[in-house]
Amino acid sequence: MTTTATKPRLTTSAMIASIAAEGQPTRPAPFGHALAALAEQRQDIVGLTADLAKYTDLHIFAKAHPERFYQMGMAEQLLMSAAAGLAREGCVPFATTYAVFASRRAYDFICMAIAEENLNVKIVCGLPGLTTGYGPSHQATDDLAIFRAMPNLMVIDPCDALEIEQAVPAIAAHQGPVYMRLLRGNVPLVLDRYDYRFQLGKAQVVRPGRDVLVVSTGLMTMRALEAAEALAADGVDVSVLHVPTIKPLDEATLLAEARKPG
Repeated sequence: MTTTATKPRLTTSAMIASIAAEGQPTRPAPFGHALAALAEQRQDIVGLTADLAKYTDLHIFAKAHPERFYQMGMAEQLLMSAAAGLAREGCVPFATTYAVFASRRAYDFICMAIAEENLNVKIVCGLPGLTTGYGPSHQATDDLAIFRAMPNLMVIDPCDALEIEQAVPAIAAHQGPVYMRLLRGNVPLVLDRYDYRFQLGKAQVVRPGRDVLVVSTGLMTMRALEAAEALAADGVDVSVLHVPTIKPLDEATLLAEARKPG
């Protein structure tokens, strides 16, 4: 008689990247709370989603401002077209979905209706890059390549909850289209330890060091800081340069840090 060993049941999350290490502080739904707070001050802020309010944390905004929330259903092309129309009427629309659906399914609509027209639409997307266990249909492996190629479109990749909270009003104040990668759910809080303040278009040295320079963006800055702490125990002094604005790239700061004598 042949028996099959029982394998442990694998579990995944809608946002694996948002799962903090044991004991790591987190903040719940920083994007949703930040947008809801901003909308208290600005009546032109509206929120749209393609049946993913709960999974982009936009449900927080929807509950606070139901009259300015638009549920477009599973129709990402319609979502982006509607956001373009609202921007033409003077609104500042925040359109949310998964990164793979925005970058692939709605590519032409974003490019032609938003980016080419330089409209004031903010596209905020969960599951960026390889941050989900859902499989290839939900993995936005090429979202940065796709959106960096679009004209006029600023590309932002925040590291943690603090930076998301600070980036929301900053991108709303920016006149023009923005794509921002989103960590959702209980998002780790990391940069508060480094007295960090997000600046649109600017790269910043989060952790200065003499021996090695690590350049990173998004959640990988979290990992770079962890690596720097581990290497410090071995006497290696690591400098971490965080680059939250991928386009336009802060080349001046990048080159200045790379040229510093070690």
